Amino acid sequence: MNDDPVFRAIADPTRRRILELLSEREMTAGEIAQRFPIAFPSVSRHLGVLRAANLVASWRQGQKVHYRLNTTVMQDLIRYLMDTFERDADA
Repeated sequence: MNDDPVFRAIADPTRRRILELLSEREMTAGEIAQRFPIAFPSVSRHLGVLRAANLVASWRQGQKVHYRLNTTVMQDLIRYLMDTFERDADA
């Protein structure tokens, strides 16, 4: 398995779902947490992993932390996957 933080981040279904949610719009941590049947600290840890992999960006506005996709990294990931699968298909 690839040891890259991006691949570790997207290996988890909860984190993939968070990325799906953020693909629709920017959200606060609370808004994201409301979409999951797990405790807020667990969602916060998932967001931390996504931040560490640079898949999401965050900023604080008052007491709320807002999140959005880092589209540049997502585009790089998609390009890498497409190139890899095209090479496999050509082989």
